[in-house]
Amino acid sequence: MGKYRLITLDMDGTLLNSRKEISERTKAMIRRAAEEGKIIALSTGRGLSELSEYLEQVPEIGYLDCTSGAMIYDCREKKVVVSTPIPVDVMQKVMALAEEENVMVHFLSTDSVVEQSKYEQMEKYHMGVYKPMYGRVAKKCENIFRAYEENPKPIEKCNLYHLSPAKRDQTERRLEDMHLPLTIVHSELTALELTSEGVSKGTGLLQLCEYLGIPVQETIAVGDADNDIEVLKTAGFAIAMGNAAENIKAIADVVVADCDHDGCAEAIGKYLLGDAPVSVRQG
Repeated sequence: MGKYRLITLDMDGTLLNSRKEISERTKAMIRRAAEEGKIIALSTGRGLSELSEYLEQVPEIGYLDCTSGAMIYDCREKKVVVSTPIPVDVMQKVMALAEEENVMVHFLSTDSVVEQSKYEQMEKYHMGVYKPMYGRVAKKCENIFRAYEENPKPIEKCNLYHLSPAKRDQTERRLEDMHLPLTIVHSELTALELTSEGVSKGTGLLQLCEYLGIPVQETIAVGDADNDIEVLKTAGFAIAMGNAAENIKAIADVVVADCDHDGCAEAIGKYLLGDAPVSVRQG
């Protein structure tokens, strides 16, 4: 299939299987796509520091739409192309609320930063599967609230991890009542992802396309969760993983196998490289 020139892949639940690994079949399919001149990008809520170990495994990945669209990164040139952070005055209000709600705060810019005591209790915040990665790549501070108070700066993305879905809903309502210029998205079981107003993986894809000079109609997006909605709606062709939520499958053009059965390899082979015919979404 010659129509599509770029594919952007979500990470968790999409490119990565349930063991947080990239399968050998998927790696081979990415290599083949690159050899055939296709562009491979990641569209992920993860930050740059959380991606380096995977980029070493799959050097064919050329670009990142990361921190949920707040940063566009050129892996070839090793440079930030676009950064759209949450301003300091907004972050200060978020931090005041987060401290009241006793949530686990996670900063994502070029670095990943968490509080040591909360990192040690990640299982309580339903994020235990990520603890090994945080142990490898995240910077730990004694008190993230005092650290930000002493050194305030714009943050590309702020994750708020909660003890329960009900606690997440409470924080979300309070944030909405504050009318802050934020994009607020659910992720995982109890997490809120915060980026600057108007920022999403979809806006990130548009910025990446502008940078590369590629019409967005010539792109494919693959995802599984709520933070993939905008990029799936933005791309020329939308693919949902077999493990995706039903609302994600409903907006996709096609559904492939789940993340433990090489759904990404299927997406690349059938729909980027044209190993099978497809019909294009209308409207």
